[in-house]
Formats: sequence, structure tokens, C-alpha cells
Amino acid sequence: GDQLSDEALDLVWARLARLRHPGGLATIWTNREGAVTLPPPTATLDRMGRAPSLTVTALKVGPRASAPSRRAIPEETAVALVYDGGTEAVMMATPADLEDFALGFSLNEGVIGAAAEIRSIEIADQTDGIELRLWLAADRAHALAGRRRTRAGPTGCGLCGVDSLAEALRPLPAIESTLTIPAADLIAAMRALSDLQALNRETRAVHAAALFVPGEGIIAAREDVGRHNALDKLAGALAREGRSAAKASSGAILMTSRISVELVQKAAIMGAPILAAVSAPTALALRTADGAGITLAGIVRDDGFEVFTWPERIGVERG
Repeated sequence: GDQLSDEALDLVWARLARLRHPGGLATIWTNREGAVTLPPPTATLDRMGRAPSLTVTALKVGPRASAPSRRAIPEETAVALVYDGGTEAVMMATPADLEDFALGFSLNEGVIGAAAEIRSIEIADQTDGIELRLWLAADRAHALAGRRRTRAGPTGCGLCGVDSLAEALRPLPAIESTLTIPAADLIAAMRALSDLQALNRETRAVHAAALFVPGEGIIAAREDVGRHNALDKLAGALAREGRSAAKASSGAILMTSRISVELVQKAAIMGAPILAAVSAPTALALRTADGAGITLAGIVRDDGFEVFTWPERIGVERG
């Protein structure tokens, strides 16, 4: 049969092994010529001393050759939302902007109705992840305790703290808005969002959520490995600055992901009349947005996009 080239044989023999040592995880790349020890991963810490990303070694394979390489990848950490000592949900999330996540999740999931109903937030690093410990005002604490008593079983990710199909597809506030955004402005805003995605620029592996307000541009943006986490973080960032409802209702939420139903639900809770994304919506997301009065704009690219619901909010030049 055909003879394999030396490079192909090297690739066959190559293997990646992870070894523990005092400096962290090191990658050993071996081939017929011997072994090469690559440096251990390095982390980029945020202002709280946590690492949203990690630089690791990899074997970069091309059509003719392979070689060790370095790449940044996002961290994914188990983050528990703990209210008054009881865990409500555990999410896999990027360990950054956690105060925003705690507040935005609480608002978007209906645990609280306003930021003032949280008495305190504590971030506790644990061996297996991070706990966001929130202490609620008395009336909210009683309401949450009653909700827990009626819960049938464990909760999952995305639609959290629900115990029935009816609650998963809960009624949403009707969005009534006369806002109109020119199509060109929406395209330009989505293009501008890429410049605000520092973590994605480093890792190419995280989602972003942003709020674009006509006349002001993008006023806030957050990133996370989970698209719904990114939107919760955005909601929390807006709420912490005291401008959540007013600003969300006067602009468009931008997402660098597909549009799933939980994004529509969170956008409705935030009061946003327009939700735009680089990918298309699911069928359930479309039906939910239509019922809530939200304009869905998908597949937003430099050459245009598609509007699936409530198109009157998009200003289109007519030739």
C-alpha cells in the first residue's frame, strides 16, 4: 500500500498527556523523536482575582505539519445562586461580573421585583465552584420559601427554579412601544459590539449581550459562556446603575447567539421592545416574542437581517 510520510507518522505517534505538577497542568507532546514539555497554563485574572480565561497548550494540526501552540480558552465554573441559605439554581458560567449575574438572574427569574429587595450579596469561593449568597428582604424571602415548598423536583439550566411546564412558559408582560430603530443603526450596533467583546476576542468561545440605545450607542455589554448568563449579567449591570427598565425599554438588546425562548422571556422581563441576534430564532422563541409584542431581528449581518415579528419597529429605507 501507500507509504505514510514522516510527518504523517509523527502525527500518528503524537499524543497529548496532562500531568500534575506544582505549576499547574503541563502538556507533554511526544513523537518518535522524543518528548517536548510545554509551559503550564496561565490565567488572566479579573479585578476580583478570578480567571475568566486560561491560556493552555494544544497540538495545532495542519494539512502538512503539526506543532505545539498556545491558545486562550474561557473558564466555565459551577456558580450556585443561594438565597437566604438555600440553593435555587446551579449554573455553569464564566467567573466574571458575578455581582451583575446575581442581580440580573434574580430579576429575570422573578425571585425579586427590584434591586432594593436584595439586602446583601456575598461571593464565596468554594472547592468545586462559586456560591453567590443573596439575602432578601423579608417579604421576598417568605415568597421564595413558599415557592420552594411547592416545588416537585430539581431544577435545570436556562429555565431555572420552575416545577411545571406551565411555569416554564409563564405569561410575560406585554411590550407596548413606539420605538423605531433604523435598520442601518441596528447593523452598525451589532458590528460595534465585536469591539466590546474582550473575552471573546481572546478565546473565540463566549457569547455577548448588549443594550443599544439610539443616540447613545451601546451603553452596556457583558460576556459569558452561556448566552442566557450573558443576558442576566447585562440586566444586572443595568439594574446596578439604576437604569434597567427605562433604558431597556428605549433600546434593543443585542445577542451574539441564536434566539432561544429563555432569551425572549428575559428580554420581556427587562422591558425591551427589540431583540436582535446574529443567528435565527427557534420556533418557540418566535411564537413567544410575537405574543409578548417583541420585535425579533435575526441573522444580523453587514448586508442586512431578517425581521420575524413586529417589523414596524425597524425603519427601512424604501427605494
